[in-house]
Amino acid sequence: MAILSTPRSAVQLASQGRPLKEHLFRIALLASLAIALAFLAMLLFYVVEEGWPRLNSVLWENQPSIRRPETSGIQSGIFGTLWIISLTALMALPTGILAAIYLEEYADRTKWYNKLIELNISNLAAVPSIVYGILGLGIIARWLQFGFTVMTGAVTISLLVLPIVIISAREAIRAVPPSIREGSLALGATQWQTIYRQVLPASIPGIATGSILALSRAIGEAAPFLMLGAATLVRFNPEGVWSSFTVLPLQIYSFISRPQEEFAILAAAAIVILLAILLLMNSVAIWLRNRYQKRW
Repeated sequence: MAILSTPRSAVQLASQGRPLKEHLFRIALLASLAIALAFLAMLLFYVVEEGWPRLNSVLWENQPSIRRPETSGIQSGIFGTLWIISLTALMALPTGILAAIYLEEYADRTKWYNKLIELNISNLAAVPSIVYGILGLGIIARWLQFGFTVMTGAVTISLLVLPIVIISAREAIRAVPPSIREGSLALGATQWQTIYRQVLPASIPGIATGSILALSRAIGEAAPFLMLGAATLVRFNPEGVWSSFTVLPLQIYSFISRPQEEFAILAAAAIVILLAILLLMNSVAIWLRNRYQKRW
């Protein structure tokens, strides 16, 4: 009597030879991650070591000076950066999220103008930041006559990060399972109630991640402000949206371009402060993201 053997499935046959390839691929990924982290650690170590002598209260309590680097501070740059990043978040994040909701939930993708909007958003995300500086100089600062003020800088940077916010928010909304929408609509909820109470809370982790990336790019930009003709030496803090200002990247650029070694140390210390502000912002956003991930 012949013994019938069970045929091996296609999955089992396809899995032959996979372990070696998977291990090699995993090793390549880990090696890439290790190289990136190693260079990041080297950069952070160099910056902290170089700027350590100036990491004291004088750094954030004093205004900048080009004559006395030993007592020069970066207070005006810190406040200017906080003003710009706060206004950018207020303008870019709600606008970008609402635009993403429209494109994903309401827009008819067969219409030519919706396709044109999506194409332009994708193209704008890849435009160099200096082009936005030219836009801000020609239209916002001169044509609208805003001048070089906090409002001009915030609007320019908001336009810069807006495409990133829209694209990331769309991806987060698209990742919400259709069953959540269908269940909400089946229970009698309207489309807006479904979006507001079900889709948006479920997509907050992804939206927060995109917002982190967008604001992280905004906080380190210097090219748009240089195109706007920003002053690198401002010895006062902004008092409102129509006040003149400077930002930390511009102050760092000004310090590092001077020949004295003391200014190089001051620039390294300012970089540490800029990274600390960035890490604090990201920590708050990550906390919010993780909180909503646990809920959903």
